[in-house]
Amino acid sequence: MTKRPTIGLTLDAEAPGGYSKFPWYAIRQNYMDAIADAGGIPVAVPHRAELAGAYLDIIDALVVTGGAFDVDPALYGDATRHDTVSLKQGRTTAELALLRGALARDMPVLGICGGEQLLAVALGGTLIQHIPAEIVNALAHEQPNPRDQPGHDVQISPGTRLAAIVGTASMRINSSHHQAVRDPGAALRINATAPDGVIEGVESATHRFCLGVQWHPEFLIDPGDARILAALVGAAS
Repeated sequence: MTKRPTIGLTLDAEAPGGYSKFPWYAIRQNYMDAIADAGGIPVAVPHRAELAGAYLDIIDALVVTGGAFDVDPALYGDATRHDTVSLKQGRTTAELALLRGALARDMPVLGICGGEQLLAVALGGTLIQHIPAEIVNALAHEQPNPRDQPGHDVQISPGTRLAAIVGTASMRINSSHHQAVRDPGAALRINATAPDGVIEGVESATHRFCLGVQWHPEFLIDPGDARILAALVGAAS
């Protein structure tokens, strides 16, 4: 039997309250289940930037997960911060260390939702801090219906790695974000867009597997979602 690759997934961090009276980590079960069902061994990676290299030594691919927080605008050169922006500095510092280390090793990387945004920033891109403040007639990117249902379509850019993976010109995806990639920078190209023009996916043409999607493929809403996760596991095998 072929050895399953080990896929590291970054955790979220929460303040005391709810689950524990002390600070605690969190990750949705479907992140782990979706990776396991795609053929990988999912492992959780905590927020210890100084241990990034050690964690990368024991995993075969990295997934940077999403969360209800934002990348510090200072990291992409914005001197101002929109009122809606909230930060988790410790998480971002650790995820940047992991991302930069993984990219330097040419390790397969998948950025999901906020992870896609951080991937863009790590490679020189910039973000829209609050979509409703900048995009006229924007879609409801923070969809009102449950997150395990589709919110809108995305168009997949022909000739991209994502197009080859999913095998379709469009996908039905969920949407849970108020920020988006503004400019992916020179190192990334756009691979998916929403009908209102918001960037929904990016990828690197120079790395072995470096993909970011603004939606949450772990919910497996569209057939392409399982193909994305299978491609990540395959690249790590």
